[in-house]
Amino acid sequence: MLNLKKGKIMKHICISIILLLSLLTISSRSYSRDELPILEGPYLGQKPPGMMAEPFAPGIISREGWELEGVFAPGMKEFYFTTAGGKYTRPTVIGFRQQNNVWKKYIEFTRNGEVVLSPDGTRMHMAKGYKDRMGDGWSERKSLGPMFDREDWGIMRLSASAKGTYVFDDYKSNGVIRISTLKDGKRQAPTLMDPMVNTGKLTAHPFIAPDESYLIWDSEREGGYGDSDLYISFRQKDGSWGPAINMGDKVNSDKWDAYASVTPDGKYILFNRAIDDDNDNVDIYWVDAKIIENLRPKS
Repeated sequence: MLNLKKGKIMKHICISIILLLSLLTISSRSYSRDELPILEGPYLGQKPPGMMAEPFAPGIISREGWELEGVFAPGMKEFYFTTAGGKYTRPTVIGFRQQNNVWKKYIEFTRNGEVVLSPDGTRMHMAKGYKDRMGDGWSERKSLGPMFDREDWGIMRLSASAKGTYVFDDYKSNGVIRISTLKDGKRQAPTLMDPMVNTGKLTAHPFIAPDESYLIWDSEREGGYGDSDLYISFRQKDGSWGPAINMGDKVNSDKWDAYASVTPDGKYILFNRAIDDDNDNVDIYWVDAKIIENLRPKS
């Protein structure tokens, strides 16, 4: 009788352990880097942030490891980000598309330059190269030509305005940002931006507003919050760029904050943040873009 009782107790314990493990498995479901749960609605179904930066799609996009360079395409029906680790032995761009209101993976390719979409969505800039839209996908990567494809320049990110102005970084020249405009339809030779932008260390990853009203980039400067901070400069009436403004503690942290872009609908800023001191874990964060207007100097 005692043995029978012990047997029933052990059976109940085993069942309880199995149920507990099942619950833990369900609650800790970890999606692979190239799949999504069923996500419906705008912004991959995520609740938009307020005026304090927070992780974008935590546990889904932003998770352990590297998730970098999140950008939405104009129309807000496509989202791209770069990942590395696990089966991705090289940094890989993964693209999701909203189909029948549900977000699904539709493309992946090895990264060769940081992805930025042109304001009209027809071109995917990738450092010294680009891809053009072709039907339902993208062309092979093409070179921007000898003006940009120089061995002595280390371009990581190139961003374009609606007018065709390019701004890009160069890590091989001690971290600077250059600008190239169009004049009468002809591409002008890139020039260094002035010290308002090119001050500090590791100045990089510029994003120019489609209407060229502001420029956002990251740099290590005195008076910052930590490693690398995000800065913004507003275009002045005379066409010059105004002072560099630190985007503040609602955006910047004591870690590496970098690679900002504004969603094509103008509502949110996406950027990267290191979670650890060694930058082994980097997530995508976002914040309400109203902060831009709050920082704009009042005339």
